[in-house]
Amino acid sequence: MNQENVETFFKQQILLEKEIMQAAETAVEKVQNILVRELILGISHDSLKHMSILQGLLALHTKKTEGIRLISEEERDKLKENIEAHMKLEAKAIETYKQLLEQVKDPREKLLIKSILHDELRHHALLKQLYETIIKDITLTEEDIFEMTWKDVIWQDGT
Repeated sequence: MNQENVETFFKQQILLEKEIMQAAETAVEKVQNILVRELILGISHDSLKHMSILQGLLALHTKKTEGIRLISEEERDKLKENIEAHMKLEAKAIETYKQLLEQVKDPREKLLIKSILHDELRHHALLKQLYETIIKDITLTEEDIFEMTWKDVIWQDGT
């Protein structure tokens, strides 16, 4: 796919995610059952997230940096600390939902708990991947800045 096709694809997907979000919200306008309503609204929330991610990808492809930039070492350290804590919480949630799933007999309850467990497993995996790849890759260290600033400088003595 060339650059123009990629940008067109992202724009089309953003519109599609918006339609999905609106359809989910319309579907539950008068639904009183909190379980059904929240499961469907979860789809809407995912579509909103997908739209934001696609807008970020579009920004990267069009070289617009609003909302997309390197993070500082300070931001990285704080984010790393928060993600570590979040991963521990997600691991605890996974364990407790697995235990609960073994005890529940009602198939409707099992379905809902499996849905939550699936989300928690996905969250944990995403956080781990984010921690291992993106946090490391988008951090600009003092060493990086020094390297970019002084790498190609010719000193006054010609060296």
